[in-house]
Amino acid sequence: MQMAHLHGLVYHGTHCASATKCVGVMDPLGFWSPPALATKLAQALEPARGLEWNRPFQCGQSCSGSRTSCTSLVLSTKGNSTEVKRDFSRIKSKFSLRTPTKPDEDICHIIPGHETSAARCNFNHTSKTFMVIHGWTVTGMYESWVPKLVNALYKREPDSNVIVVDWLARASLHYPLSAAHTKSVGEDVATFVDWLEEQFSYSLDKVHLLGYSLGAHAAGIAGSLTNKKINRITGLDPAGPHFEYAEESVRLSPDDAVFVDVLHTYTRGTPDRSIGIQRPVGHIDIYPNGGSFQPGCNIGEALRSIAETGFQDADQLIKCSHERSIHLFIDSLLYEGKPILAYRCNSKETFDKGLCLSCRKNRCNNLGYKINRVRSKRGTKMYLKTRAQMPYKVFHYQVKIHFFGKESMTKTNEPFLISLYGSKQESENIAFSLPEISTNKTQSFLVYTEIDIGDLFIVKLQWKKDFLSSLTDWWSTPEFGIQRIRIKAGETQKKLVFCPRNGFSYLKKGYGPVEFVKCLGKNTNHE
Repeated sequence: MQMAHLHGLVYHGTHCASATKCVGVMDPLGFWSPPALATKLAQALEPARGLEWNRPFQCGQSCSGSRTSCTSLVLSTKGNSTEVKRDFSRIKSKFSLRTPTKPDEDICHIIPGHETSAARCNFNHTSKTFMVIHGWTVTGMYESWVPKLVNALYKREPDSNVIVVDWLARASLHYPLSAAHTKSVGEDVATFVDWLEEQFSYSLDKVHLLGYSLGAHAAGIAGSLTNKKINRITGLDPAGPHFEYAEESVRLSPDDAVFVDVLHTYTRGTPDRSIGIQRPVGHIDIYPNGGSFQPGCNIGEALRSIAETGFQDADQLIKCSHERSIHLFIDSLLYEGKPILAYRCNSKETFDKGLCLSCRKNRCNNLGYKINRVRSKRGTKMYLKTRAQMPYKVFHYQVKIHFFGKESMTKTNEPFLISLYGSKQESENIAFSLPEISTNKTQSFLVYTEIDIGDLFIVKLQWKKDFLSSLTDWWSTPEFGIQRIRIKAGETQKKLVFCPRNGFSYLKKGYGPVEFVKCLGKNTNHE
């Protein structure tokens, strides 16, 4: 792969006309940027940097690859300098200090280098400061989530400063251009934060950057450039295209703040085509619902929305899962008494087996604002399930069943229903399927409820008969014997053992549910 460096940019690609000319780039969705656009793209990025535009890009060697072999434009290193020069005239971003009463209006802008602007905007020097950095936008306007997040931050921290970083003019360009501009946005934010610290002796321990999509990487660049460490950066589904394979120096990374937490909510597809970045990039990286797709964001829901409100909601098909990261964070601000737990796990597949519901040695943590600031080893991932709407909290249970029988038998992709009855409420007929069940083997799987059922005391299990099994099992009824069901509640960490009410039971396919109650005797139920 050849690389062409251009004053703060790095073009990666293999489509070169000669050893000294790169002729284009490819955007994240696969749209080719032709030579003329590539040149305009570069010229538009740094118009005041005194570049020699006739100077050729420097490709490492000649090549003859096709357009489709080119990959993405990425940024130059963010850490080339330990400080940003205080040239306030170069700042293009605007810093809108929002108010609790009008979270959607740009009432007052703080202008770096102008001390009176901070006083005019009623900047509170003794309180926390949240800086919200938006991502790429098609419309060039703020999206509806911005005032919602501002409002939630003020509800949780009424005396804080909530500043929206406006880089809309650069964020509404062709995606590779906007991606490249995260460097200049990061420089703007770093200059602003350092000015606060120098001008007002404002401690960076009070600064929390919240960046969405491309804004997450801009936040990371800002954190790498400030003279002192920013306290916290929260990455809300950081953008994937152009950043998935990038070095830490050009994207959000754990070194960019004292603490970096990240939510990944739309990581579908191959890494180079994923809207959200797939790799872990913080101290704690949380993947709700596996990170690939969020409940309630299916095609059917989008089509229904389009039918009801028109095509103005068509982009929700893509935005829904990507933007869910923001709404999960808002949830953590508004529902303080209902913290959402995430669990450390090696993979989504292991989590779905219920094998990761442990809170020992910091293996579980709160999602969002009140996360416990544990600096885990790099690459640590955490998982959880959520509801489709706010409040998103659910209650996780690991269920372990040992199946035995009179003769050897294996079944695949079998449908079941489980009902949980607790001291507060019940959750009935939770559907799940097991990829494989075999005689004399133990299966572990995850189920979750959208309500708090309290202390669990009855479990009912039913083996359903589907259409295919109705054809193949018409001459006999498959059955497995079950002596015990072991259940661990993730949120309470309680471990319970349930026995058939009649002491012993066979679970028969297509028959009614079998009821299990807490087993009697020592060492059968404990926390």
